[in-house]
Amino acid sequence: MALAHLPHEPRPRGRGEPSFSERFERLLSNVAAAVVAPERTIRLALLGLFAEGHVLVEDRPGVGKTMLAKAVAESIDGLFRRVQFRPDLLPFDITGASIFSPQSGKFEFVPGPIFCNVLLADELNRTNPRTQAAMLEAMTEYQVTADSHTYPLPRPFMVIATQNTLDSSGTFPLPDTELDRFLVRVSIGLPSAEDELEILRRSEHGQPRVEPVLRVDEVLDMQSFVRAVHVVAPVKEYIVRLAASVRANAAVRGGMSPRGTVLLMRAAQGWAAFALRVRAAR
Repeated sequence: MALAHLPHEPRPRGRGEPSFSERFERLLSNVAAAVVAPERTIRLALLGLFAEGHVLVEDRPGVGKTMLAKAVAESIDGLFRRVQFRPDLLPFDITGASIFSPQSGKFEFVPGPIFCNVLLADELNRTNPRTQAAMLEAMTEYQVTADSHTYPLPRPFMVIATQNTLDSSGTFPLPDTELDRFLVRVSIGLPSAEDELEILRRSEHGQPRVEPVLRVDEVLDMQSFVRAVHVVAPVKEYIVRLAASVRANAAVRGGMSPRGTVLLMRAAQGWAAFALRVRAAR
């Protein structure tokens, strides 16, 4: 069954510009050159970027969670911020705050690190629920409200969060309202002996440098391409049946939300774009 109907793969900025698939493969190769991880894991992380979602990377310590997030973030030529989440972090440390300016004699809003294209929320579960809640509006509506004023975030905007699965001391479980906002949840796993030798080879003279291979405007073009993928009715119906089945399962608490079904459809659009499972519209 075809997933999408598209007239052709666009080259939005002229004949010489690379296509979606060429850009995607270039980005995939760049990330894979920096971090030793299963290709499927890297593809899922990139799915969050192009399907306009957020990615949660969770695994045991030391397997490359932060390196994967940084490699994805640094491979696009956008504004990147990393926040090490701690128990003493406050909401305004993320979103920003109004500070009195002696020059103007007024309070002026000073944006926090969330005003970026890619936010690496390192060990997100080590901060308190109050600070975690400060992320919710930004992750859904791409804006921050402070002192009754709303400030839009730069686009594209993406949160890549990490958390350790073995060390729960001093951590706060991520609430369902926050987990519901992540499009992708991935893990890396322990490497094979061959992969671990490759990690040693790459790390012998320091961590590998990651250079940008895409511009922000190219990322926006690629996101538009994913949004343009038309999902046929049988696939939409399958998603609805799947959601209903999960909700009816007594072993599942809560089940998939309507926002979850929308994210699943967007993930299908992105995965189809990666695989170029498209055909000419009739």
